[in-house]
Amino acid sequence: MPASPSAAPVATDQLTFRTLGKTGLKVTSVGFGCMITSDASVIARAADSGINYFDTARVYQGGNNERMVGAALKGKRQQLYISTKTGAQDKAGALAHLDTSLKELGTDHVDIWYLHGKQTAAQLTDDLLEAQQIAKQAGKIRFAGVSLHTGHKEVIPAAIRSGKIDVILISYNFTMGTTVDELVAKAKAAGLGVVAMKVMAGGFRRMKEGDPNGAILKREGAMAAALRWVLKNPDIGTTIPSMTDMDQFEDNFRCMPAKFSPEDEKTLAAHLERISPVYCRMCSLCAGTCRKGLPVSDLLRIVTYADGYGQFALGRERYRELPDDVTSVRCGDCSSCTVECPHGVHVARRISFAQEIFG
Repeated sequence: MPASPSAAPVATDQLTFRTLGKTGLKVTSVGFGCMITSDASVIARAADSGINYFDTARVYQGGNNERMVGAALKGKRQQLYISTKTGAQDKAGALAHLDTSLKELGTDHVDIWYLHGKQTAAQLTDDLLEAQQIAKQAGKIRFAGVSLHTGHKEVIPAAIRSGKIDVILISYNFTMGTTVDELVAKAKAAGLGVVAMKVMAGGFRRMKEGDPNGAILKREGAMAAALRWVLKNPDIGTTIPSMTDMDQFEDNFRCMPAKFSPEDEKTLAAHLERISPVYCRMCSLCAGTCRKGLPVSDLLRIVTYADGYGQFALGRERYRELPDDVTSVRCGDCSSCTVECPHGVHVARRISFAQEIFG
């Protein structure tokens, strides 16, 4: 029986590699973000095709993602690089997370261990940095990292100054333009590896049935253009687009040798116009402007998991992790909104939507 299209071989001569800072790791320019993957065969297929960098976290899928990643990569560990993350707030908690991660992944070490979701320099505490050094000395991690969705202007310089961070994992996509390129260049010049996440700017490839935009996105290749936009920056060591099926994997795989084109530029300009009312660019300019003290960018990111990535359960899980003094607030209680997004996001509408579907 002939192979199905989804099982057709991909050409390994399309692989391109970059060096991840002073770590010396030679990684494929397109890695694999496992956060929303539930089909282990997609991960295994990527590894068999030559992708060599896989990213997960202790918190993903209620703690089950690492187990699935470990099973998918069983027998392939020596040829691959695996990173995971901890969201613990102290040394003891972080080290406990790491031990659990290693058990679930079925390995005695991870290549990069990130302190996850930091937004300020103060969150890079001596306690957490010490946990990474302890883990290094014990041979449980090879390199220490920090991940961030927002706060680039504060966290990246702090990571460089610390002298203890080897890799940064940052949100980076076409909606941000060149706003963080100088920081990325400084990080690379300091020897830090730079990994890009959120490269599809929220995805938004999953449309409601019958929505003609779905066909437009497929035809115009907005997602592939978004990935090629990130790859055109030589200071980016690798990328970790989320992939849930074989079609997404193959589309992303083919981006490695491709060049960003004028047609891609046009496609992304049209796509940006469409998503501007709903997609947060993580610029942090709205921080502290909500009269109720809501973490606006966090809430906008969380609701995008639901209607951008099509992962309602993930969005609900992240929403329920927020403190009660955040989830108890309702935007409808305010007569007007004090948050004005300079990029055109309908903030009150988006947060009200999050409160409605997750609350």
